[in-house]
Amino acid sequence: MQRRELGNSGVEVSEIGFGAWVVGTDWWGDRSDEQAVGMVEDALDAGVTYVDTGDVYGHGDSEEIIGKAIDGRRDEVTLATKIGYDFYNNPQAGHGELPKELDREYLETAFERSLDRLDTDHVDLLQLHNANVDDVTPEVRDLLREWKESGRVRALGWALGPSIGWLAEGDAAIEYEEFDAVQTVFNLFEQQPGRHFVDAIRDSDSDTSVIARVPHSSGLLNEQVTPDTVLEDGDHRSHRPKEWYETGWEKVEAIRFLEDPDHADGTRTMSQAAIRWLLAHDEVASVTPTFRDSDDIAEWSAASEVPPLSDAEYDRVDELYARNFDIDRDDGMDVLRTSVDGEDIEAAGLDKRAASY
Repeated sequence: MQRRELGNSGVEVSEIGFGAWVVGTDWWGDRSDEQAVGMVEDALDAGVTYVDTGDVYGHGDSEEIIGKAIDGRRDEVTLATKIGYDFYNNPQAGHGELPKELDREYLETAFERSLDRLDTDHVDLLQLHNANVDDVTPEVRDLLREWKESGRVRALGWALGPSIGWLAEGDAAIEYEEFDAVQTVFNLFEQQPGRHFVDAIRDSDSDTSVIARVPHSSGLLNEQVTPDTVLEDGDHRSHRPKEWYETGWEKVEAIRFLEDPDHADGTRTMSQAAIRWLLAHDEVASVTPTFRDSDDIAEWSAASEVPPLSDAEYDRVDELYARNFDIDRDDGMDVLRTSVDGEDIEAAGLDKRAASY
C-alpha cells in the first residue's frame, strides 16, 4: 500500500482509506459490532491505515466501533473523524440532514466526546462536517488552530456534502491556510466539483489535499448495482433516480478498456481502475470506497499496486466525459447536485441546481 501526505502537515494516509460510515449505520447493510470490528481489522491487515469516521455516523456508534477495532493498534492508524452536526439535541429522520452547530462551546464538547468514544487523546485529521462557508468564522478557525498547536489534532480538513456541490466551501478550504484537506464526492462519472478543486489547488499553488469519497459512483463503477439489482428502501444508494443508473450502465460499457485483462503490466478490475483514475491526480491523497465486506477490502485495497492508467487511457476518459459518454438524455440527477444555495455552482458554469432534500 502506497501512502501520500495530507498537504504539508506531515500526516501520511494510505492511498486507499476505510470510510467508517459503513460500520456506524445500516445504510449499506446490517452487520453486528463484531463483524464491523472484523472488517476494520481486515482493512488494517491489508495496509489500509487511513480510517475516516465521524461523530454523526450512527450517532457515535461508528466512533465506538473504530475505537474497539484499533485498540492495541493505534500507532498503525491515521485516524480521522468529523464534527459539526448536532445529533445530541436533534432526532435523525431517515437519511435527512441534521442541524449543524459550530458554536465554540458545542465544538469543544463534541470533540471531547469523540475522543472518548475513539479511546484516544488525539486524532490525526479532524474535519468540519459539511459546514457552511459563512459559519466557519475566524473564531472557529482560531479554535481549530488551538487544537492543532496543542497536539490534539495533527491535521485539519473540511468534509463537503451531503450531495455533489459545495463549491464555495471547497474553495474556502483551499484558500484558508488552516486546512490540510478537503473531502468531496469525486469519481470518474461525477467529476465536478472534484476537478474544480484539483484545478484550484494547482492554480493557487496550495498545499491542500483532496480526499475522494464515493469513488465507485454509488455502485456503478464497482458493478455492485446492475440492471438486475433490487435496492431496498433503506439502502443509501436507492435515493438515486433510476434514469441515473440506466445512463450509468451505458457509461460503464464505454470504459471497459480500463479493465483490459491483456494489459501489458497485469490485470485491473473496473473497481480498481476507478480508484486508479482518482489517484492519477497528485492532489488526491486518499480514496475512501464504501467497503461492504472482506472481498471488497481485498480487491479495492490492491488498487494501490495495480497498473496506473496510461496517459492514453486517461485522455480517452477525458474525451468521453467531455461528450457525456455519447449519451444524449437526462440522467435525472440535476436536483441532487447541490451547493449551499446553488449560486456558486451556477457562477462556476456548472449545470447543477440546489438539492431538494
